[in-house]
Amino acid sequence: MKNIPLYEVRSIKNLKDMIDSSVKLYGDKAAFLVKGKNGGNYSTITYKQFKQDLDALGTALIDLGLKGKKVAIIGENRYEWALSYLAVVNGTGIVVPIDKELPQNEIENLLRRSEADAIIFSQTVSSHVTNIAQNNKDVNYFINMDAEEDDDNIISFRKLLARGKQLLEEENRSFIDAVIDEKAMNILLFTSATTDTAKAVMLSHENICSNLMAMSTMIYIDPSDIFLSVLPLHHTYECTCGFLCALYRGAAIAYCEGLRHIQKNLQESKATVMLAVPLIYEAIYKRIWDQARKNNMEGKLKLAIKLSNLLRKFGINITRKLFAAIYDNFGGNIRLFISGAAAIDPHVAKGFRDFGLIFVQGYGLTECSPIVALNRDVDFKDDAAGLPLPGSEVRIANPNSEGIGEIIIKGKGVMLGYYKDEEATRNSIKDGWFYTGDLGYIDKDGFVHITGRKKHVIVTKNGKNIYPEEIETLLNRSPYIKESMVYGKNDDIHGEVVVSAVIVPDMEKVQEDFNRTLSDEELHELIKNEIKEVNKKLVMYKYIRDFSLRETEFAKTTTKKIKRYMEKL
Repeated sequence: MKNIPLYEVRSIKNLKDMIDSSVKLYGDKAAFLVKGKNGGNYSTITYKQFKQDLDALGTALIDLGLKGKKVAIIGENRYEWALSYLAVVNGTGIVVPIDKELPQNEIENLLRRSEADAIIFSQTVSSHVTNIAQNNKDVNYFINMDAEEDDDNIISFRKLLARGKQLLEEENRSFIDAVIDEKAMNILLFTSATTDTAKAVMLSHENICSNLMAMSTMIYIDPSDIFLSVLPLHHTYECTCGFLCALYRGAAIAYCEGLRHIQKNLQESKATVMLAVPLIYEAIYKRIWDQARKNNMEGKLKLAIKLSNLLRKFGINITRKLFAAIYDNFGGNIRLFISGAAAIDPHVAKGFRDFGLIFVQGYGLTECSPIVALNRDVDFKDDAAGLPLPGSEVRIANPNSEGIGEIIIKGKGVMLGYYKDEEATRNSIKDGWFYTGDLGYIDKDGFVHITGRKKHVIVTKNGKNIYPEEIETLLNRSPYIKESMVYGKNDDIHGEVVVSAVIVPDMEKVQEDFNRTLSDEELHELIKNEIKEVNKKLVMYKYIRDFSLRETEFAKTTTKKIKRYMEKL
């Protein structure tokens, strides 16, 4: 492994210490770029203004009687969400972020399981929360981010903030002087549940801060950076890496108005950094090449890449000039794309780097706060999850003959345990090591490689292991396959387990290329030929022997991972 120095970072004890020191360092600088209810231009909220609002809201929450209580937050990415999170965790109580896309019954279930005493919510989920408020006797306070006035048992966020400012003027220091126990549970997160029911993960300030400091030594984030916040904030990947990390490093955060507005918001905010999931990056990359083909520029683009890569070997970088149109689509300022939540196709990662963009991916879990391994901007492998974070140990438990086994982790980022589930905690944490349920190996350079989930592995009759994710990556490279799910199927005729696939065709691409709607037989034959091409790249025991087509996309988590347990195969 190359001996490349780590970036210097400042030490922080807890998130309250982090905010206090960031305000001292970056006080008059933009912390947030926000839009009003009706859109328009981004306006600036400085670090000092944020700290004033933070102290006011925290003071008001304590005044309500929420000291030491659990407070749920549910809503879209926005300033009030960020403010609420840190107002709760930095001196009030325990924060419980909840996915706004969940149906009402699941929201109620998580509120019950977390024993939340209050919920701060946005208007987008007000119908669910209003119904819950009418029947729920356990949640005592319902705080609406968008309400102008208090109404029945709904508290106006704006009024609460004003109340906090008044209390501060009266020299109420209950929040400002609050002492943080760095090792206690202050954050309760529910996993995204791609394989089974969501687990409640207990995290501390120490967990999060150790993760923030470690990841910041590996990738350079500058106070001049602007993050475009795209992924849902309730998810630990966006919360730690796209929200808390930005504030730790003195950067600004601009909120995206939705997935279809990414390009427009990149341009408006002049964002330099974006975190996303592979599905988003792969769609963007595919669109670039589709557009090049439509404009008869594919050949010129390939030639430009070859020329650029050749020149860069001699220290000459003209990517910004050669690919100016691509940079302009991203707003002209983007320098860093970070991918997480699932493995990205290495061809896509390299493709973005060919355009001159820094593109890195990492690997993490909610239970690890979340980052476990990370590629660096100066040291990376596109087919790897990355290098273990400084201060963490990563090992492979019970490796097979190929060196593949379960990935286990030890370090300050590992969770305290699962809330009120001692059995699940014991099964996951053994002698200080967290057993991830992910399979992989560590190469000679120290990079961690993920081969798949332990629960997803297909085991053949002769003991061969097949990792569905590997085959899905190859399938999804086909222009005619939108998404796929690979699984093992018992073949009664041959008495063995065979690899099968469920395919969602990309009907728009099919229609575009064939200028007509294909019959079911023609579509089946088209996909069959695509599968044949994939099989040529696989050893025989991994061949896809059977497949079916479906019209609708698979059910997914908010970070676009397929909920396999919900699919009836």
